[in-house]
Amino acid sequence: MDKVRVIEVKQSVFADNNAEADRVRRQLKADKTFLLNLMSSPGAGKTTTLVRTISDLKNDLRIGIMEADIDSTVDAETIAAAGAKSIQIHTGGMCHLDAGMTEQGLREIGAENFDLVVLENVGNLVCPAEFDTGASKNVAILSVPEGHDKPLKYPLMFEICHALIINKIDVLPYFDFDMEKVVEYAHMRNPELAIFPVSAKTGEGFEAWENWLRQQTAEWNGE
Repeated sequence: MDKVRVIEVKQSVFADNNAEADRVRRQLKADKTFLLNLMSSPGAGKTTTLVRTISDLKNDLRIGIMEADIDSTVDAETIAAAGAKSIQIHTGGMCHLDAGMTEQGLREIGAENFDLVVLENVGNLVCPAEFDTGASKNVAILSVPEGHDKPLKYPLMFEICHALIINKIDVLPYFDFDMEKVVEYAHMRNPELAIFPVSAKTGEGFEAWENWLRQQTAEWNGE
């Protein structure tokens, strides 16, 4: 009896996506638009972090936001109320965005009209890390209530990111969260990872995070 034939398709899927992601980055570079891919688990505070960041930077940078969700327009409406142009991307049940979806969103929002576009990816620490969206930089948010061991459990997310925001530090006294350990574990995965402890509620720590974002945007856009 012949063995069952196995066809490996995952590699070709990733290869095609990576090629498209490179095309997206080349176009962003030509348009002088910095694309930030923002990822986290649900409830870590992506949208709240964006609202405060928009409030602080909207007079300095032209900012557009692409909200990715399986359904609803709640986050896009929240961002629009904060004063930034936003569009909602529905993924049709998929738990991540790939480069093709991102490119469609960039066309819809008119990326060439912005200095900074933020893709708020689907809330998930696994799938979004596997697909290159074509972003200029990747950033993850980890919130204090999630625990300090997440870099050990979800290594790829921390390996592919350029910065880590540790959100909700205002509730540190109420959780068994070790800041030294999370920094140690994150740097085990990625020694070059920039780490910013913040509170999106109070604004603590946002100056350092926003200075990093300004610098990255300016360097990408050739300023």
